[in-house]
Amino acid sequence: MTLQARPLRLSTADAGFEAAFQARLHWSADTDAQVEQAVTDILAAVRARGDEAVLEYTRRFDRLDAASMESLQLAPAQLKAAFEQLPAAQRLALETAAERVRSYHEAQMQASGQSWSYRDAEGTLLGQKVTPLDRVGIYVPGGKAAYPSSVLMNAIPAQVAGVAEIVMVVPTPGGEKNPLVLAAAHVAGVHRVFTIGGAQAVGALAYGTDAVPRVDKITGPGNAYVASAKRRVFGLVGIDMIAGPSEILVLADGSTPADWVAMDLFSQAEHDELAQSILLCPDGAFLERVQQEIDRLLPQMPRAEIITRSLNGRGALILTRDMAEACAISNRIAPEHLEIASQEPHRWEPLLRHAGAIFLGGYTSESLGDYCAGPNHVLPTSSTARFSSPLGVYDFQKRSSLIEVSEAGAQTLGRIASTLAHGEGLQAHARAAEMRLKP
Repeated sequence: MTLQARPLRLSTADAGFEAAFQARLHWSADTDAQVEQAVTDILAAVRARGDEAVLEYTRRFDRLDAASMESLQLAPAQLKAAFEQLPAAQRLALETAAERVRSYHEAQMQASGQSWSYRDAEGTLLGQKVTPLDRVGIYVPGGKAAYPSSVLMNAIPAQVAGVAEIVMVVPTPGGEKNPLVLAAAHVAGVHRVFTIGGAQAVGALAYGTDAVPRVDKITGPGNAYVASAKRRVFGLVGIDMIAGPSEILVLADGSTPADWVAMDLFSQAEHDELAQSILLCPDGAFLERVQQEIDRLLPQMPRAEIITRSLNGRGALILTRDMAEACAISNRIAPEHLEIASQEPHRWEPLLRHAGAIFLGGYTSESLGDYCAGPNHVLPTSSTARFSSPLGVYDFQKRSSLIEVSEAGAQTLGRIASTLAHGEGLQAHARAAEMRLKP
């Protein structure tokens, strides 16, 4: 059977555009009740029985008949061996990507990751102390595909931030270990690796077991079970975000080759059938050329069925009145990945307020950001770019306020605090300030 990918064609000039546009954007983040119940049971078992429960679920879900947790922890020498056994081209690519990711996050650290303080006119010191988290857990998917890039993007900013211990969990169904993932852990400086996955791995990281240390924060993508587990343990530990399906939005003025744009739409559609790929363009003829390239290129893609389902179910080619209107619609969508496929990307970038990552110009494919450009590829999805940011060193740090009040400062601040505390009916607060006042 010949596959046909037909993204929905819309025009902002049509009377029914708004309703059709909203329907195409809609995606329910509600997880199936069975997933929720299964995750509840798994987390309860891990909390109550620790390693025993983790081993039980690993046998059931990953088909690994491990006798002990020790057999599921990988030694640093195994990670190093995996790296050394890679083909030279893969070793170079991994090291180069890691260095670019590290350089970007070191620059981020210098810009925003330092403690600071100052003294006011009365000698009172005020400031902020920035300290890294003690221990973090990173979840790396390992079922349908392997993601060494996720190792780099989660572990390197944690390392740059100064986290003392990075614990990685990765499922290895049937015992099959991906050498590129293990090599990435070696290159990124991961301290401990356990070959466990699913909700049980999240539970082990959140609660701690005899073998798996309890962490302060869990980052990294996963399936519905992993997302549900992260949602449930939030508060006991920190999490990065609850990620939805992958998204790409391309703003095109018609100057970028149509086959490049079609392939960029494919780059997200191939993730899964719920991924969303949208093209906004004021040139109707260009939209038609992109559709022709979709038809031509689709049969060449190994994941053509997934791409077809994604584009037919959630994709759209939208004709806009002009590029300014395209930018306004993009702000409403707040996409995970936003490409400006234009000869004048810096003309339109100031109009764009909401996006996880912005890719400027025709040569900047989203896939470069996924692997090796340097900025983090862990990005907000499902319109959460309206209020959240990419993963960064700041996610692996915490900030403590610094206050050192001088004797002179206590006279000024004490009277202010006393007045406000009495107004709130908190007399002990007021007395504590008043005791430091000079007669």
